[in-house]
Amino acid sequence: MAETVSKAVLITGCSTGIGRATAKHLKSRGWKVYATARKVESIAELAADGCKTMSLDVCDEGSMRAAVETVERAEGAVGVLINNAGYGLEGPFEEVPMAEIRRQFETNVFGLVNMTKAVLPGMRARRQGHIVNLSSIGGMVSFMGTGYYHATKFAVEGLSGSLAQELEPLGIKVTVVEPGPFRTDFAGRSIVATKNEIGDYAETVGARRKATYARDGKQPGDPVRAAQAIIDAVAAPNPPLHLLLGASALQMARKELEDKKREFDRWEATTLGADYPAGS
Repeated sequence: MAETVSKAVLITGCSTGIGRATAKHLKSRGWKVYATARKVESIAELAADGCKTMSLDVCDEGSMRAAVETVERAEGAVGVLINNAGYGLEGPFEEVPMAEIRRQFETNVFGLVNMTKAVLPGMRARRQGHIVNLSSIGGMVSFMGTGYYHATKFAVEGLSGSLAQELEPLGIKVTVVEPGPFRTDFAGRSIVATKNEIGDYAETVGARRKATYARDGKQPGDPVRAAQAIIDAVAAPNPPLHLLLGASALQMARKELEDKKREFDRWEATTLGADYPAGS
């Protein structure tokens, strides 16, 4: 028999944006919210709102384990894990240093993996729980100048799909959230950009970078409404595996699917010709 559902939610990356808004909204709806950030002083406002706050660095396995153990001691288990921590990386493919690429994967992918591994034993014991992984429309669609960021988010998409299949028989849900452009700090301090030193990319990658910075503060997505959408999905009896957020994300995702279908259809004969002939 499954144990009582834990109403404790652990959220990474709560200092700004969707993570902060989600923590505030969940608290207002009666959840026991454990909000985390690398610098706990950056989430003092959430503590004032009644959230439990802790320091957590997704690049530090010790701090991740300590956070999960704190929640489990107090609540019995983590009921919902929201893997929100992450950042963007801009720069042409050949220009980004390997150290920055590894740091990007360490935060956006391996941190998410380690956090999820830490909560799963408790969730499995109760045959209940929900893993929410923040991806991006950039986990479905690629643009120039952000290839390594896309690589991390495509990884999150693939991991989430496999994880959902493994956990569904155990009563644990998985949702991967794919926001479009939202009015957060993502296009500002949450992006690490290399210097555009290779002149051949100035009119392509460089121009896109300028456009990204120009729309900072003007994005159509509302973090508060995004938080509500995530909460609605978590509360749903049959939550989605994929949750697109915002009209831009929906439009881009549909276009990507249509473009791929046209390409698949155009090359269908070549594709089918790669198999052994029937009866071989």
